[in-house]
Order: sequence, then structure tokens, then C-alpha cells
Amino acid sequence: MLENCERQVNIMEQDTRWKQRFANFQKATNQLTEFINKGELNKFEVQGLIQCFEYTFELAWKTMKDYLEYQGFIVKSPRQTIKTAFQVELIKDGHIWIDALEKRKLMAHTYDEQIAKEVELLIREKYYKVIKDLCLKLGELK
Repeated sequence: MLENCERQVNIMEQDTRWKQRFANFQKATNQLTEFINKGELNKFEVQGLIQCFEYTFELAWKTMKDYLEYQGFIVKSPRQTIKTAFQVELIKDGHIWIDALEKRKLMAHTYDEQIAKEVELLIREKYYKVIKDLCLKLGELK
């Protein structure tokens, strides 16, 4: 009986955790949207966009992880989280998520204006859409 009660509490905590993380993910996605909608950015704004994407991406995969754990999956790494989310159709473009995961190292070099511009294009043309799609999907599941 006590074990059942503890399991029930754990499930409730997981439910609350993913929803709390999702609320933060929504806020970060809204900030990213502001950057995207701003249009042309100066070099300092590009650095801000990249930093905003970095923490939004972190919240995205961690929110997926929390949601998947709430659903009963065991996921440990960002890559495993993305693969599982793709398999259960939480996300559609798994290859774009993996690409973003692999390009995170590149984002540390925003002091190089050429690299920063390349990363800005990736965010605008590929990564923002998958972030927004995930945010909408999780909003439907909440």
C-alpha cells in the first residue's frame, strides 16, 4: 500500500515537473520568437539570438525528457531523448533536432562574426521551426 502511494506521488511530481519546465520553455520560445520577428540584427543582437536559442534548446530537450519520463520512458541523454521523442511522434524532424544538438559546439564561437552569421541562418531557417512545433505540440498535451 505504501509503495503504491509513493509511486502515485512520484507520478504526480513528474507531471508537475514537465509542466513547470514547459512553462519556462514557453517563455524562452516567446523570447526567441521576438528575435526572429525583429528581422535584421546587428552583431550584438545576433549574439543575443544565439544565446537565447541555446537556453531555449536546453529547455526544449529537458522538457521532452521530463514529458517522456512522465509517460514511462527512461531517457538519459539529449540524443536518446530526441530519438525517443521522434519514435513516439512528439517531434517530426528528428534529424534537425540531432543537427542542432551537434552544432551546439559551434555556437560557443559567436565572437567570430562569420560563424555567428552561419548560426543565425541555421536558427532562422531550420531550428526555430522545430522549437515552435514542439512548443505547440506540448501545449496541446498539457
